[in-house]
Amino acid sequence: MSPVFEEIRAGHLGVRLAETQAEIEAGLRLRYEVFVREMGATADEEARATGLERDAFDAVADHLLVLDHDRGEGAAGVVGTYRLIRRPAAEKMGRFYSADEYDISPLLAFPGEILELGRSCVAAAYRTRGTLQLLWQGIAAYVFHYRIALMFGCASLPGLDLEANAAQLSYLYHHHLAPPELRPRAIPSRYVAMERLPRGAYDPKRALHELPPLIKGYLRLGGFVGDGAVLDASFNTTDVCVVVKTDQVTEKYYRHYERKVGGAG
Repeated sequence: MSPVFEEIRAGHLGVRLAETQAEIEAGLRLRYEVFVREMGATADEEARATGLERDAFDAVADHLLVLDHDRGEGAAGVVGTYRLIRRPAAEKMGRFYSADEYDISPLLAFPGEILELGRSCVAAAYRTRGTLQLLWQGIAAYVFHYRIALMFGCASLPGLDLEANAAQLSYLYHHHLAPPELRPRAIPSRYVAMERLPRGAYDPKRALHELPPLIKGYLRLGGFVGDGAVLDASFNTTDVCVVVKTDQVTEKYYRHYERKVGGAG
């Protein structure tokens, strides 16, 4: 069986989907290192015993990996990961992961294929613009292969301190709120207002600059945010729901993959 797309290389780094269980587990181990040991997420007994950060959705997802071939091949080279869940995979679970935090019914009603992105992490030594660009190239190849029309997922600000994140949340609400027909809303029991500060009470350029790189990446692709933030105590994060129509995916990536597949399909 041929891969969804051939590995994309940039020097000694490459990006492709996991092909073996060992590679998937290398990504789960990296998630444990980043989310639990570095960011302070809560780990249950099984996670502490195995050193793997996982949930039931991992069994139905595709796992995008960044590999450093100088470190080794296969599982030994994994330095970044991103979890990808399409509609057929979510149907096996009965829901998308984001539905635990957001009413995503406007997204479920969107015609065509939709893709949930989540659990993105990169090893500390590899958190560079080049690595993030490589991840996005992998996502673009996946989007093109499956003709994804809409991408979405929960993205995180660090910590649970709403005052510390007030400017960033307010900036997202004022400048990037999704149109009503594509606007997820935090479920009532978890809803936290994003408009913490009025317009003019914060520096929007500084707020944009201080957003996590992943969220800025979504915004560069024309991304929107849903209404309401969610405090995720288990991950020690403040979550927002990001929505990206794939016709906003960078033109150069789209042209590149269109040439690769030769217009097939």
